[in-house]
Formats: sequence, C-alpha cells, structure tokens
Amino acid sequence: MKLFKIAQLLGASLQDASPETEVTGVAGIESAGPQQITFLSNPKYAALAKSTQAAAILVTPDFPAQGRPLLRHANPYLAFARTLELFYQPPKYDAGIHPTAVIDPSAVIGAGAHIGPYVVIDAGVEIGDDAVLLAHVVIYRGVKIGHRFFAHAHAQVREYCELGNDVILQNGVVIGADGFGFARDGSNGWRKIVQSGVTRLADRVEVQANSTVDRASIGQTVIGTDTKIDNLVQVGHGCSVGEHTMLCSQVGLGGSTHVGNNVILAGQVGVAGHLTIGDGAVATAQTGIPGDVDAGATVSGYPAIDNRHWLRSVAVFNKLPELAKAIRKLSRGTE
Repeated sequence: MKLFKIAQLLGASLQDASPETEVTGVAGIESAGPQQITFLSNPKYAALAKSTQAAAILVTPDFPAQGRPLLRHANPYLAFARTLELFYQPPKYDAGIHPTAVIDPSAVIGAGAHIGPYVVIDAGVEIGDDAVLLAHVVIYRGVKIGHRFFAHAHAQVREYCELGNDVILQNGVVIGADGFGFARDGSNGWRKIVQSGVTRLADRVEVQANSTVDRASIGQTVIGTDTKIDNLVQVGHGCSVGEHTMLCSQVGLGGSTHVGNNVILAGQVGVAGHLTIGDGAVATAQTGIPGDVDAGATVSGYPAIDNRHWLRSVAVFNKLPELAKAIRKLSRGTE
C-alpha cells in the first residue's frame, strides 16, 4: 500500500517522506525497515527517530522533524493501532457447528455462528448472531449473550450470566465463577455462602487470558461498556466497574468494590473490598488501595497516597541512610 494512501486513511499528514513509497507492514522503531511504518509516542525514545530505517514514523504534530520521514497525527498510538489493522487480518471462521460440539436442544443460537470442537452449550442459552466459539468453550445453563460474541479456546461462562454485544473473552477466562464467600461455622470450620447472584458484562467488554470475574453472592457483578480487563485479573463478587475503564495485569478487586468510569488501575494494583474509586482516577503499578479514592486522583504506593507525595517520599527514602548517619553524628555532638 502506498504511503500517501495510508496517510489518507489515517487522517495524518506527511512530512519529508516519499508519498509513493510502497509500505508492506509495521514494526517497532528499532527494527523497522524501509518498507515499514513505526510510531513514537514517548518523548524519551525520540533519539531512536534519528537511526530508524522506517519508511515513516507516526508522531505527534509538535514532534521535532529532525529530517526524518514523518506521519503527523494527533494520536500516533491510536493511528499505529489502525495501521496494524490495515496489514494484519486475523483468521476468519466460517459458520458451522463442529460434529464434536454438544449443544442442548433448547439453546438458541443466532445466524452465522461458528461453533468449534468440543464446545458445550447448556440448556436455555441464548447467543446472538455471528458468534465465534473456539475449541472447548463451555457456556453454562441459562446464559444470555448478545451479537458478535468471540470466545477463545477454554473460555467459560457460568450459569445465568449475561453478556452484551461485541464481547471478547480470551483463552481461559472464567465469567461468573463462585465468589469467595465463607462464614465461620464455630469449631466446624467454614460454611460456604451460596453465590446466588450473576455477572453482567456490557457491550464491547474484553477480558484477556486467565482472568476471572466472579458472580455475586446476592445481586450482580457488573462490568461497564467498553471496559478492558488484562491478563490474570481478579474481579471479586459484587463489584461494579464503570465504562471505559482499564484493569491491567494482576489487578485484584476485593468484593463489593465500586470502580468508576475512565479509571486506570495499572499492573498489580490491589484494592480492598467495600470501597469506591471515583471516575477518572489512576493508580500506578503495585499500588495498594485500602480506602476510597477521589475522582480524578492519581495515587501510588501502600497505603495509597497522592502520586506527587509518593514520588517525594521515595526520593527521601533513598536518602535515609545518609540522613540517619547525619542524625547520629548530630546526636553524638550534643552528648
């Protein structure tokens, strides 16, 4: 595809680049060749723009030209994602039901579905049009799923859960497993609390590999529209997560946590149960959150504090040996 055509499709402007260059793909800035496009959105990698062999670099409108071939776009990372779609086409799955699939006669499946090997669909299930269920997917009794559902191998949806349109479940995802609920039963140990609620995923939710969203003990666990859940995330029973929120790898939400819209919880953030994280909040990696977080706040550390305070505290922490030595010296001088 010609470079000028890609610029048109992306709504980007060319600078110091040959419009007729034939582009065959995309690559990282360090490995891109003369027929590939790359991108640069982080200023700390700007020096790599001088050495890359790429046909063009997707950059912001204010990025210094440096004499390199550029594609300027207000959101180069998003433009790079759209460029990938131009050159990579994922496998297509023809409509049909594999002979090893087990589907209850009462299940209702829309037009155009691809049902792969050893898929199990229980009684009372409803699935919309154009679904793709790959090998060993299991859909429990009474589940309701919208259109264009895509479940990768070994994904499972437990009984009576509800999923909206355009939901994607990556490999090994479990939606609606029992929440972690046990009551102390005197000297007899623990008594399991029946998890009678459900899990509901709204439209355009994606849950990535080996993550779990538990069913509620009573009521529901809810994931809002367009929210994305990374690998190895645990969403406890009775949680509600708002729209356009991102839960990155190894995030854990304790039960009955309420997470707002447009929230970002970075990798390994742990959230205690029964608290609220406001709209637009951000928690940096490995933050431990034992209490409510205000809307729009950015927090770090454990216990979570304002990110700016945390950065200053870390800077002081690194100097503690020197400060301790100075204090001991002053103490000896006053004896």
